[in-house]
Amino acid sequence: MANVDLVQIGKNLLKNGDTGESVELQSLWQDQPVVLFFLRRFGCQVCRWMAAEISKLEPDLRANGVALVGVGPEELGLKDFKEGRFFKGSIYVDEQKKSYKDLGFKRYTALSVVPAALGKKVRDAAAKANAEGIQGNFSGDLLQSGGMLIVAKGGEKVLVHFIQDSPGDHLPLEDIAKVLGISTNAKAGQMPVCNDAVCTR
Repeated sequence: MANVDLVQIGKNLLKNGDTGESVELQSLWQDQPVVLFFLRRFGCQVCRWMAAEISKLEPDLRANGVALVGVGPEELGLKDFKEGRFFKGSIYVDEQKKSYKDLGFKRYTALSVVPAALGKKVRDAAAKANAEGIQGNFSGDLLQSGGMLIVAKGGEKVLVHFIQDSPGDHLPLEDIAKVLGISTNAKAGQMPVCNDAVCTR
């Protein structure tokens, strides 16, 4: 885990996905712990599935005073993402992608994104999304990766700094709950049978 300077990154501005208001990132952890889910892009099928998975924790997070926040790297696809109700937390946009850069969320090149997108983790996550009826599109920045940052109340410390190694990487729900010291009955989505019709798209 790379060292995260919460004072520096906390000054980065995010745009509220509902009001359009700009806020400093640190305002999200000022009064409560926060789970920050950085999506690759709003139209990404795998990201939508991950958002739905993480949202299974929202009632337990809320009951324990933990905020759930999704961050996207651009506004493109935000309207469809919100209308699809994939995510139960508040949503922000990092238009400058400064937080993405500061957190070490890599950018693929045109050549490296193809093997990454065809990897087993991505195929598995896409199969889960298909099984749950979650679709996506190829609009927007296809080269940005994402991850997760979990910060203690008041920015006291970083509890988790997770960087996607491939577009299908994500933290298990039980790991998120454990690091926050909360219990949950949320169950991860079941892996569907993977066959040519599902896993080679």
